Amino acid sequence: MNPTWKTKIENDVKNNDIMVYMRGTPEAPRCGFSARVVRALNELGRPFGSEDMDSDPELWSTLKEINNWPTSPQIFVKGEFVGGCDIFIEMFKSGELHEKLGIQK
Repeated sequence: MNPTWKTKIENDVKNNDIMVYMRGTPEAPRCGFSARVVRALNELGRPFGSEDMDSDPELWSTLKEINNWPTSPQIFVKGEFVGGCDIFIEMFKSGELHEKLGIQK
């Protein structure tokens, strides 16, 4: 585990209500799962942090070690790792995400 990335991930998660580690950027996602998450977040209308998991292989391997989660994107809400795209989209559709963030649906 890369200690520099571990510290950055901890800080990112602490400083953003929603933090998405994705393939690409919100403006140019590089996979369909990342694009779905960004569309949902844009619909939600809340700011979120993001990091391109492809920017450094050490970031990707550190995330996999921290979360024991093998796929991307990896999403944190209010400091808690919630999972990937499918789980996040289900939370969005069910209203659980809105509740967690204190947003009226």
